[in-house]
Amino acid sequence: MIAEIIMNSSVRNLDRTFDYSIPFEMEDKIHIGSRVLVKFGNIKELKEGFVVNIKDKSDFEVKDISKVEEKDFIDEAKVNLAKWMSKRYFCNVSDCIKLMLPPGTGTNNIENRAKEKTARFIRLAKSIDEIEFDIENKKIKSEKHIRALRMLDKISDIPSKEFEELAEVTSAILKTLEKNGYIEFYENAVERNPFLHKVIASTNNLELNEEQQAAYTAVETALDDMMNSEFLLFGVTGSGKTEVYLQLIEKVLNMGKTSVMLVPEISLTPQTVDRFISRFGQEKIAVLHSKLSVGERYDQWYKIKNGEAKIVIGARSAMFAPINDLGIVIIDEEHDSSYKSETTPRYNVKDVARYLAKEYSVPIVFGSATPSMDTYYKAQNGDIELLELSKRANDASLPDINIVDMRAELANGNRTSISMSLYNKIKQNIHDKKQTILFLNRRGYSTFIMCRDCGYVAKCRHCNIALTYHSRENKLRCHYCGYETAPFNRCPECDSINIKYSGSGTQKLEEEINKIFPMAKTIRMDVDTVSKKNSHEDIINKFKNENIDILIGTQMVVKGHHFPNVTLVGVIFADGSLNIDDYRANERTFQILTQVAGRAGREKDKGSVIIQTYNPDNLAIEYSKEQNYKVFYDTEIKIRKQLKYPPFCDIILIGFNSENENHVIDSAKFVYKALRDKIINEKLQIILYKPVPAPVDRIKNKFRWRVIVKCKFDDKIIDALKSVTECYNEQGVKDVKISIDVNPTNMM
Repeated sequence: MIAEIIMNSSVRNLDRTFDYSIPFEMEDKIHIGSRVLVKFGNIKELKEGFVVNIKDKSDFEVKDISKVEEKDFIDEAKVNLAKWMSKRYFCNVSDCIKLMLPPGTGTNNIENRAKEKTARFIRLAKSIDEIEFDIENKKIKSEKHIRALRMLDKISDIPSKEFEELAEVTSAILKTLEKNGYIEFYENAVERNPFLHKVIASTNNLELNEEQQAAYTAVETALDDMMNSEFLLFGVTGSGKTEVYLQLIEKVLNMGKTSVMLVPEISLTPQTVDRFISRFGQEKIAVLHSKLSVGERYDQWYKIKNGEAKIVIGARSAMFAPINDLGIVIIDEEHDSSYKSETTPRYNVKDVARYLAKEYSVPIVFGSATPSMDTYYKAQNGDIELLELSKRANDASLPDINIVDMRAELANGNRTSISMSLYNKIKQNIHDKKQTILFLNRRGYSTFIMCRDCGYVAKCRHCNIALTYHSRENKLRCHYCGYETAPFNRCPECDSINIKYSGSGTQKLEEEINKIFPMAKTIRMDVDTVSKKNSHEDIINKFKNENIDILIGTQMVVKGHHFPNVTLVGVIFADGSLNIDDYRANERTFQILTQVAGRAGREKDKGSVIIQTYNPDNLAIEYSKEQNYKVFYDTEIKIRKQLKYPPFCDIILIGFNSENENHVIDSAKFVYKALRDKIINEKLQIILYKPVPAPVDRIKNKFRWRVIVKCKFDDKIIDALKSVTECYNEQGVKDVKISIDVNPTNMM
């Protein structure tokens, strides 16, 4: 038997199969999806590969497979998914397979891979009748020995350390009992359970309102009929989308199938997990996200693979969990950019979900109060069934939204980050013992440092980007590569002392709030404060349970959270997401403002939102005041159509980077010319733009150029791009890295 193997390598010319003979003794152990070690070329150490096909014979003289990893493998369906992703996202098959492997097993060194955690367990080595006979005949005299043995008869199979505490005995006592043949120790696997600290009261299904029931029934019909249907659950913030999800998952659970529930932010995962545990219990749930330890993720992966977990919750990586009985896929906050990977493979999890849902003939539910333009356009055209929730589930009213023109505040002498209107509202909220969220989508203290005399701006030495000042560490830091340096008091260019710290981040805002409201309790949530394990959950729980007055945070505070006592939301700088080089700037601004506004007044108390801006006439800001997505969509879609932007076309970004700028430019021109010739010769429907530097033209000492393509993405386009890149790989400059990103979320 011959195995076709793809090597575990990102080298483009190794993205093909190599034939290896399957030794007789391995024939029962090797199948499509197996991980194997083989001798490759003249390399001394064994190299890892993945079996992607098995056949009877080869046309070549082949080597034997040296070793097979019997446990950590994927199935044939996942291999097919990897092949599909490789073609669609212009990357190696092995890059895609690695997404599907057990966490912590992606290294060639098997000894260093994640493994099951084991512990020393204890059990009786004799029957309790024999032990009681020996007690009666005074062969066992010690009260501690007798107590331990009788307790072990009732408990049995318990970690020895845990038993020592429970029975109040020492390890020496247990060793004596082992020596006398009454007990025995053995090694057994133990689960690293991320839910151990959770004690959550159980809840029952809530009664669905008319709109929720209609949405549930539509998806239920697709489940019963095993239809591969797509639904958009379009509901205002607080409209009860999660309750619909819960009841649909209960339906799938009763069908004996597995549900996948994707959430965009790690900060949302604990809250979602809590609601699901309260409804379904811990045993049926597995969670997958990057803030778990490798060991915890490994155990959760196998909990899914072994069929013990029937509800999988997590960020985009959860879509690759080892599920063979998929029943439904739910993608909450479907508009969120985190569902698109910005590193190889540059996949969109919504595409992957569609592929898998089609394979299993199951429905997908996309949920959002502010759907992406692409998803809502498909719903308007009938490609996705639209399910609407137009009012909040508990009859709470939407918050009042007021826009403050910060230009007027400056004219009136207010140079703080807080307008007088917001100041008064915060003051009243503190008095009323209500909570406030202040949203500023910039972390750090100051966004840049500038010399007022010569205009010098402190930039990263590795990236063409301004450094951000972090006051607590007293460091200037690059948020692209992590470079740090000390701040300066004199300009390095002109030696002036006229240095200005400009802009405001969450760290500076927190300091400012503490000065303005010294009696208020504040807490901050951004990338700098959530680096430790469980820190997202700790901050959310502190804010909820410890009467903290003000939560200051970046976009991780705006999505999906339910804070019953929050009645005020302040948006400090609404213009931040407008001033970027991206056609989605208006869409993202509207989404962020609507989502953050949705945190206010979710219970019986009326909510209030204040949006501070220097561009009050911008359409995204104007429409966010009304929280009317449909009016915003109708305006934005006309602009997109006129300018030929998605959803009316696809945008493909071909990127080039290298430490040698001339090589980057030459490579970009080479690919541009080759693609232009192909368009002309094959009459392809492509709009091709000339090579230009990227908006951030240097990151980590690498110069960055790009070529932008507009087209309708299909197999013809895939073949054309693949042909051009293969030609480049044969003739192009070797030190230039080329990447292809289909509909990137980050145009920088």
